[in-house]
Amino acid sequence: MPDISTTYMGLPLRNPIIVGASALTANMAMIQRLADSGAAAIVTKSLFEEEIQLEQSAFEEELEKGGCRYAEMITVRPHLTFGGPAEHLMWVRKAKQAVQIPVIASLNAINRDTWLEYAKKLEDTGVDGLECCFVATPNDPDRTASQIEDEQVELVSQLKAAVKIPLAVKLGYFYTNPLRVIRRMDQAGAAGVVLFNRLLEPDIDIAAGKNTSPFNLSHETDYRLPLRYAGLLEGAIHADICCSTGIYDGETVAKALLAGAQTVQIASALFRNGPGHVQTLMRDLEQWMTAKHYQTLADFRGKLSQRHVPDPWAYTRAQYVRLLVNPEELVRKAANL
Repeated sequence: MPDISTTYMGLPLRNPIIVGASALTANMAMIQRLADSGAAAIVTKSLFEEEIQLEQSAFEEELEKGGCRYAEMITVRPHLTFGGPAEHLMWVRKAKQAVQIPVIASLNAINRDTWLEYAKKLEDTGVDGLECCFVATPNDPDRTASQIEDEQVELVSQLKAAVKIPLAVKLGYFYTNPLRVIRRMDQAGAAGVVLFNRLLEPDIDIAAGKNTSPFNLSHETDYRLPLRYAGLLEGAIHADICCSTGIYDGETVAKALLAGAQTVQIASALFRNGPGHVQTLMRDLEQWMTAKHYQTLADFRGKLSQRHVPDPWAYTRAQYVRLLVNPEELVRKAANL
């Protein structure tokens, strides 16, 4: 039986399959089922600063109801204060206590002070690591790419100094040059980099005439973008690489590791197939390794990254150009669709 144990951000893992932050990791019973099914680690549902702000607004609005109608209403209710992220922190602490596998907290904040405050609070829950979600969605034409990147890199450095637990960055893909941003975050102290944070894109309901936010699972081919960057980054940074998005089967797990990833994160596959699917991924990976005579993940990790692959253009745009100058190859590929 092959040994599929590994490490991520210095944390020992029994296999490379991590459950990503989602509604699945916001349910205690589901967290326990995922751990029992073989998940190597879980990333808890994100602590969103915007969500806390909305809850505070609703809390204050509720307290003010009726206060201006009668003077007596002022003393009807006891003095209450908003708890902020206390409920989320309590839940994360319980999640850590409930399972024996590493638990990584997820944080998505806006303001610098909030990033640092919440990071420290999450560390105090006893979690094994912290995953910070950085999304550079373009929405302000006056902000330059350099401004956005400099702010995020500086924040990584400050977060690294603020907490003692290992820090991972989960990135969106709207960067001019993700390779440079990742290298700078690596130099700033990130111990892990998750490729990539898939956004829930907006849509429009033309019948109702309103904007919607549909919940869409990733597609089976979405793994190719993180695969490309894992192949380009392997050996170029010190941080561990984790591929996320479109990881549905053991074959795709093997591909990510061959490209240079240390681990993978899954969520959509579990929504479709249930927590037991972790065992399927593990079994498929072990069977593939046995067929290839690999004893450990280290035997093949990064074997097909850019620095090791026989074809030096495998991860660059030149492969597209190659198809254009060799139309017969393009015809053969089209015939197989």
